Amino acid sequence: MLPKWFNTWNRDNPTNIYGPAILVGAAGLAVTVAAFVVVVGQPYATDSLQTGPRGTGMSVPEFESDLSEADPTIAGYLTRAQISDDAIASISDEALQNVPPGLGDISDEQYAELVVAMRAWTGIPDLMEDPDNYQTQIAYTMVGMTQSVNENWIGHVQSNAEVGVTCYTCHRGQPVPSEIWFRLGPVNEAAEGWAAVQNRVTTQSQYTSLPSDALEEYLLNYGQIGVHDLESHVAEYPSEGIQTWQDAERTYSLMNYVSNSLGVNCVFCHNSRAFYDPAQVTPQWATEMLGISMVQEINNDWLVPLEGLYPPERLGPVFADAPKAACKTCHKGYQQPLQGLNVIGEWPELALVESD
Repeated sequence: MLPKWFNTWNRDNPTNIYGPAILVGAAGLAVTVAAFVVVVGQPYATDSLQTGPRGTGMSVPEFESDLSEADPTIAGYLTRAQISDDAIASISDEALQNVPPGLGDISDEQYAELVVAMRAWTGIPDLMEDPDNYQTQIAYTMVGMTQSVNENWIGHVQSNAEVGVTCYTCHRGQPVPSEIWFRLGPVNEAAEGWAAVQNRVTTQSQYTSLPSDALEEYLLNYGQIGVHDLESHVAEYPSEGIQTWQDAERTYSLMNYVSNSLGVNCVFCHNSRAFYDPAQVTPQWATEMLGISMVQEINNDWLVPLEGLYPPERLGPVFADAPKAACKTCHKGYQQPLQGLNVIGEWPELALVESD
């Protein structure tokens, strides 16, 4: 028997035992699951791409189930072999006259096949039909851009094997490619200066508080990618050529974007023991640096000059600027666009240099 005073006190001061019981039960279940995974092993098989010495964390693990699933957009890619005679015959004489300058040497049949493919790749059924239509005029430039990428940036678009790019690499059957971007300017109205371009969730900052102007600075303005000095105390002051902690934050924002664009982690390109040392990077680092230079050229030499051709609804919401490209515009979350599908093999018109 418990003392009377204890029963009285317990009656007058009831305690909710269900909350703590649920908490203890959930914690116990989590510990049990963790112990099971450690003892039995990872229930979902993984494959690991080793990018450096074992034991240093230099690997890119992925679930085998994810690796075995094809990019769903691959099925929408129209090959030359899939083009029917009826599709070729459907191209009007007017469309056959609207030949971009870089394609002047091909036959009418070859050009008709290309027009059929471009219409399927971009989802624009009357592309090249009207020479005064802004989409046709932009297509002229896009053909030249595609040829330039396939000819001048082989080190990036054919780093592992013949892959190349076509309209479909970015468009995936849509008139406007996904993952394009526009200039944003200040995104934090409550601050001025450096703080005004960060601490707001945006797609360009990959939904983090990191700076939202990394794509503009590095993929448009040719900004120097780099972090602040590795020493704790340095006799340097912010000036041209001096990397500050603000530059480091912007660099991290770009690297976070690149990581999500390719579906990889930091050690895909960097050595985990010395991120800052260019002499210890992986081979993928060089491919990525070529890609950054390629995107800079694409934006400045090909896309930005098109601003005057677009209707207002196709321009940026803040500065009315032309849409621009970045890593994710092509990669869409995969290490190689369309998982390394050779999209240029059947289209020599879009690849001015022959593959080996």
